[in-house]
Amino acid sequence: MKNEIKRILLKSKKKVFGDMLGNNLSLFHGEGFEFTELREYVYGDDIRKIDWKTTAKLGKPYVKIYTEERELNVVTAVMMGGSTYFGTVKQKKEVMNELVATVGFSAVKNSDLFSNVIFSDRLHYISKPNKKFFAVHDAVKRMSEFEVLGKKSNYKEFADTLFKRIKRKSLLFVISDFVGDINFAILSKKHDVVALIVRDKFEENPQELGYLRVLDMESSSSFEGNIGSEELKGYKKALDENDKKLYAHFKQNGIRYTKIYTDEEPFIKLARLFGGRV
Repeated sequence: MKNEIKRILLKSKKKVFGDMLGNNLSLFHGEGFEFTELREYVYGDDIRKIDWKTTAKLGKPYVKIYTEERELNVVTAVMMGGSTYFGTVKQKKEVMNELVATVGFSAVKNSDLFSNVIFSDRLHYISKPNKKFFAVHDAVKRMSEFEVLGKKSNYKEFADTLFKRIKRKSLLFVISDFVGDINFAILSKKHDVVALIVRDKFEENPQELGYLRVLDMESSSSFEGNIGSEELKGYKKALDENDKKLYAHFKQNGIRYTKIYTDEEPFIKLARLFGGRV
């Protein structure tokens, strides 16, 4: 377990503080800054600041200038039900750990406050906001050591608890596989919510498995029977309906989201979500 924690921390820290997107990378650039003016592009300016509409109108590049508006309060809230104990490449739980580490190190690099929440059917842990590397290390350690088997996911309690316990307006990363009845409407009015959907591709495109015994990792109940084309057809239909409803809800409430599969690089998906050129 210690080796896994160390590997996740070293990998994520290297991505955030390395040269992959340049030394001045901040995943959250613009989140805590207020736009003040436009000026002509100067060699060395971050090309992500270019205002393309103004550039097209005037025929020369212009960049947006920001002034610091506030110190960000960055929160990662992770739904760690039993379903996270699954993955054909890596467990979903492991990918969630990497996401928390990446977001946490990015917050520390940006001199923002970072805190982490662990939840299933109830609140298991919430850390105090901190700007130190220790806060990221502690979050990953607690998540890695958290026993997810037999834990059920309760999204209503999750949303209610986050609304009540996180007092200050925050950049709130909700990390889950998001299978269930999700309602973050009220939460999104108080915070800037970003949904990180962690899935395994086998979940969305399973193959016929024949006759076998399957264990529900949230309820610990088991099912024994045939898993053929008809059973998979019903399963896929239910998951498609879940996702259509989920994406519509996110769009309606202005919630940014991205999906990270267990065979993908979490840092790259995060960077793309926040406008990085990878």
